[in-house]
Amino acid sequence: MSTVSAPYGVLVTAAQLAEKIADIKSADSYDCSVFAFLSEVSPVLQQSFIDEMGVSKDAVAEVARKFSDLAGYKLSVGQRPLQSISGRR
Repeated sequence: MSTVSAPYGVLVTAAQLAEKIADIKSADSYDCSVFAFLSEVSPVLQQSFIDEMGVSKDAVAEVARKFSDLAGYKLSVGQRPLQSISGRR
């Protein structure tokens, strides 16, 4: 949690972050905690957090794609095909 909170001085709980990473409005509002999660947290930890918090993998992938477009480079979650993120083959 410190990776997404400390650099920006924003306190966010795990539940708040889980909600934000699945909400496309986070990309529209350039939410710094979501961007930090997608750009600074390792893909393995991202996946663990998404699974543990029961977040929609498809929704997170969509948010990651939007942030990738805004940033001009691929982000960890957005790099993997949607099928591997959502567990479908």
